[in-house]
Amino acid sequence: MSPAWVAFVYGAIVLAGGVMGFVKARSRASLIAGVASFALLLGAGALMLRGEKAGWIAAMAVAGLLLAFFAARWLKGRKFMPAGMMVLASAAALVLLAWGGR
Repeated sequence: MSPAWVAFVYGAIVLAGGVMGFVKARSRASLIAGVASFALLLGAGALMLRGEKAGWIAAMAVAGLLLAFFAARWLKGRKFMPAGMMVLASAAALVLLAWGGR
């Protein structure tokens, strides 16, 4: 899978999580963060499709920041959903982006 498609799929997962956070807990912060992260990953994927390395760097940065954020939440709350699931998704995205971007 190309790194651009990794960014697109990961962005869709992040967006879905943000929407679910809003629907279940009425968390506007989840919705805003999900939409913003999706937009950044969508833009990063588009840049990668154009062959620009900045897109790969941006996607890696977003995935790394989300991994750090959700790892801290998972360690604090010890609940797998949603933090643990996002840790796994973010780690997988980082690995796939790193592997595809070599």
